[in-house]
Amino acid sequence: MFPHEEKIIRERLGREPNEVEKAMLEVMWSEHASYKSSRPLLRLLPTENEHVVLGPGEDAGIVKFDDETWIAVGIESHNHPSAVEPYGGAATGVGGIVRDILCMGARPIALLDPIRFGPLEKERNRYLFEYVVKGIADYGNRIGVPTVGGETEFDESLDNYTLVNVACVGVMRPEHLVHSYVEEAGLKLVLVGNRTGRDGIHGVTFASEELSENAEEEDRSAVQIPDPFTEKLLIEATLEAVYAGKVKALKDLGGGGLTCASSEMAGKKGFGAVIYADRVPQREPNMTPTEVMISESQERMLFAVKPEDVEEIRRIFEKYELEWAVIGEIIEEPRYVVYWNGEKVADLPVGLLADVPVVGWEMKAYDAERDVKTPEIRFSEAFELVWGSPNVLSKRWVWEQYDHEVQGRTVVKPGGDAAVLKINEKYGLAFVADGNPNHSHLNPYHGAIGAVAEVVRNLVSVGARPLALVDNLNFASPERPEVYWSFGETVKGLVEAAKAFGLAYVSGNVSFYNEVVDRPIKPTPVVAGLGKVELEKIPGVGLEDGLLIGVVGVTRRELGGSELYARLGVEGGFTPRVSLDEEKANAEGILEAIRRGLVKAVHDVSRGGIAVALAEMAVAGSAGFAADLSAVPAEGRLSPVETAFSESHGRYIVVFPEENLEALRALFRHFTVIGKAGGSDAVFHWREEELLRRSISELRKIHESLPRLLGEEE
Repeated sequence: MFPHEEKIIRERLGREPNEVEKAMLEVMWSEHASYKSSRPLLRLLPTENEHVVLGPGEDAGIVKFDDETWIAVGIESHNHPSAVEPYGGAATGVGGIVRDILCMGARPIALLDPIRFGPLEKERNRYLFEYVVKGIADYGNRIGVPTVGGETEFDESLDNYTLVNVACVGVMRPEHLVHSYVEEAGLKLVLVGNRTGRDGIHGVTFASEELSENAEEEDRSAVQIPDPFTEKLLIEATLEAVYAGKVKALKDLGGGGLTCASSEMAGKKGFGAVIYADRVPQREPNMTPTEVMISESQERMLFAVKPEDVEEIRRIFEKYELEWAVIGEIIEEPRYVVYWNGEKVADLPVGLLADVPVVGWEMKAYDAERDVKTPEIRFSEAFELVWGSPNVLSKRWVWEQYDHEVQGRTVVKPGGDAAVLKINEKYGLAFVADGNPNHSHLNPYHGAIGAVAEVVRNLVSVGARPLALVDNLNFASPERPEVYWSFGETVKGLVEAAKAFGLAYVSGNVSFYNEVVDRPIKPTPVVAGLGKVELEKIPGVGLEDGLLIGVVGVTRRELGGSELYARLGVEGGFTPRVSLDEEKANAEGILEAIRRGLVKAVHDVSRGGIAVALAEMAVAGSAGFAADLSAVPAEGRLSPVETAFSESHGRYIVVFPEENLEALRALFRHFTVIGKAGGSDAVFHWREEELLRRSISELRKIHESLPRLLGEEE
């Protein structure tokens, strides 16, 4: 908490807060809990369209899938905890986002894990990577919620650090919606789940400052302890209570613990709360009221129920052998009062906990873009560099540790453009997350537009019409003028892109102070998207012998922030620009081609460019190809290397039978056949010149080599 904020609190309160009050206020006024640096900018995001039932402001957003089914969706970060204790930090990140979905009255059905690390050459980064994945896997597998996709990337700016974002979706019926706030006084507050311990104390304040060099030793107590077995029981018990119609409001105890959950539940509509902190079941002896009120021990939920319904929900909790206690009540007066063994230990206006003044930081523009010449390099060398990049390698090692098929809904599994989950007999839900910090570092505005465009392309590539978005914005300290400027530019880009596609953000998360010992991360906005797809119309992603290969969209000399430049150590260039009109037109054309059955396979072109997209399709389909890169629709005179590895937006590769060629041409402004699938080799040409020939088995061996970088047998 800043000195001027302490002064504001004293003035509003008319006195010095006591120890318990100060701890609660410190939690609620932290960046992580209050969004005091980001709120003014986040208000610019579009949050409504015809699909949105409930936008930002509660634990998760809700999107209408059809008249009988709503989708709850949310995204969270657990960056600092995972950098200090990767297994527990990542596991509790999964647990927290699952409970966010649960407390809306929805059953969690799938997770995404966009995760990022420093270079794998360093032992500490390998340790973080392996144990973050293990934490996500163990927790998700044990609670029976599949992790169906995500991203795994490596970057020098994350050395000795990690970004762990987790998104979750759940299904619900409209009548089961539960809000996170109360609308009447007299309700009892019931805490259920794990006992409260000393783990996670000051978790949100620790997440609101940069890490020190000794963070692993100093901050370990701020990381919560995961207990997936209790979480699974909590899921079933909570849903049973919701279905019984006895829950008037529901909150997950996440960041800020009991203080945050109960004050937000009471205060949103102007009510207050009385908390009997000594009644909270405690895991450790001699806990103080301060510790009980701000502990972030996991697997706990707070229910608001009518007094006459306490007995019925008691039976439900005890059926699942969950510990529970009535620990407070909602009152008319907008005050937040805490008792400990009969003594009043805190008495605050409830608004003082929630009404945190905005902090405005200085903005200073930077310009990392500059004109650079693509280095002279042979095509074969460029391909080996990019195809062998850890960012391009298959992440099978990651997702095979996840039970991505539990619940039996996963129709399109990890490894494709987007996961697809079966919702009913006819329709599925497509779910994907994307971000490109290299692009955002050079130009945060265009990088953000590009992240949204890539989400749309990935949804469209599986035949899904986009419904809604959520965003997770990972940045260094907002106190750095260039960081706060990049945050503002990112939000502008997110706004423009979403409006262009008619999409809305229904939930999100901001994570600041992602830096270790004065080393800031690159701006890393992550956007996740939902789409609705007809299950019978989902195209494949692999090549098939005898089919033609076409490219949709225009390739430009856009290698700034590309994987090729990263591998060559080239700094600068220009972030690829999105032509939103072109992007929308191509997306509509792809959806129409899929609807009419004109294409057998579709793959969007993004990281690594056309060369990588083609090679991925070859490996996926176990079929070779011959492709003439000189036929790719291009703007200006591009070299073979620029054509192959440019990361221009708005592009797709489609695979189709020859008889559908004219129908496809009619759908797109820029469409060209560049080759044909077949054989056992991948062959790139430039007119008559053969640039590269590799067998599919060679490509696959390299593509599946991530375990070797970790020192494991493949």
